[in-house]
Amino acid sequence: MNLPFEHIEGLPKTARELFEEFEEREHLPMGELLTFEGVDGKDVYNITAPFVVDGRTYIAGRVESRDTELGSQVRFFEERNGVWIPAPDTPTFDLQDPFVTKIGRELIFGGVKISGIEKYPKELDYHTEFFRGEHLQALTKFAEGPPHTKDIRLIQLPSGGVAVFTRPQGAIGGRGKIGFIKLPSLEALATADLLEAKPIKGQFCDDEWGGANELHLLEDNRIGVLGHIAYNDDRGKHYYPTAFTFDLETETALPLTIIVARKNFPPSLAKCSPELDDVTN
Repeated sequence: MNLPFEHIEGLPKTARELFEEFEEREHLPMGELLTFEGVDGKDVYNITAPFVVDGRTYIAGRVESRDTELGSQVRFFEERNGVWIPAPDTPTFDLQDPFVTKIGRELIFGGVKISGIEKYPKELDYHTEFFRGEHLQALTKFAEGPPHTKDIRLIQLPSGGVAVFTRPQGAIGGRGKIGFIKLPSLEALATADLLEAKPIKGQFCDDEWGGANELHLLEDNRIGVLGHIAYNDDRGKHYYPTAFTFDLETETALPLTIIVARKNFPPSLAKCSPELDDVTN
């Protein structure tokens, strides 16, 4: 369905309003939980969508013990008889929240690097690290994002350039908004100032936040963005997966929509209950 593009004017809808619209609009079937084994009883979450390298299908996932962020790793998994197990002969990275894309013939992989957790557990330092290579075993680091910036996602454009979605905070982005910047090439990522990315207007209220998770190139010079919106209340955090379409010519976006919620999946234990019981990302 082709929707007319328009700039989002006025105040954005709150996450609660978007969730009410989702409740009225969607009647989704119950989802399913993936089973991961071979991780010594640790949790696997914030996984990527399945992707193919050298004819084999993988998922990258964040692996860590339930009661701590110490020792977080990203591992690659393959499916065997309905169970996802660590793929042999694949690297392990000391990162969180993995993402993957293809640019040219190369796989672009990345995640969030945490530091300072031992000394200052409530004031973590973090940044995004980027790796590239034609094979998983050949991934090498080639770029870093700015300090305290996560949810950076890349996609190759038909022109050969690269679209980058970021998550500015502070004076520009508050608790976290989605920014956009174009780069002439993948190589430019290593020296680009991603803090110059322009926040996309009209998406998040000041006391809420969000980010991009996955990008898809669409027709008519558009990008489909899968992301999330979140807020806090006295019951804890609330995260909802979202989708929107971004017009590369006008650099404007259609309104966010929530596409799924925690209730659409079977019950399971949360990382930190009850604070994270209503988190789907």
